Amino acid sequence: MPKNSEKLGGNNKLLERLYELGLTNELLNEYKSEIENYHIGRVIAEYRGLYKVATEEQDILAKVTGKFMKSTFDISEFPAVGDWVIVDRTTNNDGDGIISRVLPRKSYVSRKVAGIKTDEQIIASNIDTLFICMSVNNDFNLRRLERYITIGWNSGATPVVILTKIDLNNDLESLKSEIEEVAIGIDIFYVSSLTGEGIDEIEKYLKLGKTIGFIGSSGVGKSTLINYLLGEERMQVGDIREDDSKGKHTTTHRELIVLKNKGIVIDTPGMREIQLLDDTEGIENSFNDITELAKTCRFSDCKHAKEPGCAVRAAIEDGTLPQERLDSYNKLLREVQFIERKNNTKAQQEHKKNMMKFYKEVRNIKNRP
Repeated sequence: MPKNSEKLGGNNKLLERLYELGLTNELLNEYKSEIENYHIGRVIAEYRGLYKVATEEQDILAKVTGKFMKSTFDISEFPAVGDWVIVDRTTNNDGDGIISRVLPRKSYVSRKVAGIKTDEQIIASNIDTLFICMSVNNDFNLRRLERYITIGWNSGATPVVILTKIDLNNDLESLKSEIEEVAIGIDIFYVSSLTGEGIDEIEKYLKLGKTIGFIGSSGVGKSTLINYLLGEERMQVGDIREDDSKGKHTTTHRELIVLKNKGIVIDTPGMREIQLLDDTEGIENSFNDITELAKTCRFSDCKHAKEPGCAVRAAIEDGTLPQERLDSYNKLLREVQFIERKNNTKAQQEHKKNMMKFYKEVRNIKNRP
């Protein structure tokens, strides 16, 4: 095995495998001191308590250190698919590898965990482009698309809307104007993995070293599309149920896949719940039409209800803004504001707990003989 110092000269063959996975010289140089003693790798799959990490030699299984487990309370700080991590080995010849650190993420897709908790769940990280996939069958839902777009804007990646299974829709033109009204400032593509229609247009995003994340509900054709781009049946696919047009879960875990000379894709399981986090910026970007109108309201704190001089209400009355879009905007805003309040209460309780622990330690020191 080559000495780690030999790998830090920038463009070298020892790290070719990781360059294909998106490693940059900037990242390499920034963490030079750590890599001299350990190794850098990228998480390509996540299992229960274990991670598959690509290193310069081979893929290994690894787990986080006990110290990491004890010092990390937020699940979003644990490794996720797409993360760059520091590991202690490049083979599993002497057992599982140890992940000592997750390097800072340049972007990540996340959502609130299912249920009543407000914890953040990282779906995929360090992505350049986010493909928001939705099929244009009977299960198509414009309000759900708005939620996905909000997640996309929050991620720090470039969101792109991919409308799949266009071969199953005989009235696509009537949907296009509705989709374009909610996907403001976003590239939109209409594709069919069955016929290949439209797929050539999205291949411009496939570039060596660049990562594309795929999100969407079950059965919308994410895995089928990835198989088409791979040129092989690698990802398991499932059919849409004929009785309700809803899909079966086919991808059961997150996985990073290298497309030969075309970059990297991350497939994710279909989302049953799309719950947002406490970030209003994504909502403002997703509903840019409403936020721009709101700037011209008479009152800066206008709620767009019955206030005089409300530009948003005026747009609804003259038919340029659908009432359903304002309703969706208000609903998402209420969700985010609720989570913000809940997180503030949680932070205050944690601060109080830490202060009580600090005062207790001070008293113990004072009472020592």
